[in-house]
Amino acid sequence: MEFNAIQILLVGVWAFIVGIDQFDLLESLWQPIVTGAVIGAILGDLKTGLLVGGTYQLMTIGNMPVGGAQPPNAIIGGVMATVFAIASGLEATAAVGLAVPFALFGQYMNTLLFTVMSPLMSKADKMAEAGDTKGIVRMNYLAMGALGLLYAIVCIGGLMGGSALGNTLQGIADKYGWIMNGLDAGGKMMRFVGFAILLRIMLSNELWGIYFAGFALATIIGYIPGLSGSALLLVAFVGIAIALNDFQTRVALKQNAGSGNGGDEDGI
Repeated sequence: MEFNAIQILLVGVWAFIVGIDQFDLLESLWQPIVTGAVIGAILGDLKTGLLVGGTYQLMTIGNMPVGGAQPPNAIIGGVMATVFAIASGLEATAAVGLAVPFALFGQYMNTLLFTVMSPLMSKADKMAEAGDTKGIVRMNYLAMGALGLLYAIVCIGGLMGGSALGNTLQGIADKYGWIMNGLDAGGKMMRFVGFAILLRIMLSNELWGIYFAGFALATIIGYIPGLSGSALLLVAFVGIAIALNDFQTRVALKQNAGSGNGGDEDGI
């Protein structure tokens, strides 16, 4: 299936937008189920786009970026899976599998781009000290533009090169495995840094018990074959229940404290 210039341009524009949305706009436009539908509509097959997007969404629903660690890129993978399904008439699952090299490539490029841009943080701090708000705004727009452009280039290249480009990317990853392994190792290390930062900010002495209990519960559920796939979701539900109970208890205590009830005249 051949794509016209307008379709290629629209795919690039959408990839640019959702690349920024994932980290800055935060409107969930980058989710595969949304991206699949939009790309399907652009390429003239909305039904296939929804089917592939939903399939890819299920595959990535437990892949949460923590700190600087990025899972296989859901944006590029979702776009390319939809392209392969529509262009080649593949089943949704087969199209998702064919898009994996692009998703992995997106992960490596994300890690590399964030590494290259990390020195800009010190420059932004100096701008903040000098009160240079316009400079900070320009830097943010530059970072967003670079990120969106990365996604647009990869998706347009995949749209025009198809599976041949996917094989080429896989060959590059195999040939220069030491670079890819280094980027992958760096990304995996960052998740622990991310957790450490979160714990430093959020954790108080009264929450240590809940933290260890959640860790133990996740480990136990993970070893149960029938529940291991949904361990994260189950632990999240337990955490929500504890948080709701704590919130309701605190609200009730505040209401009772401010209601004026009690005191010596009530026999207390």
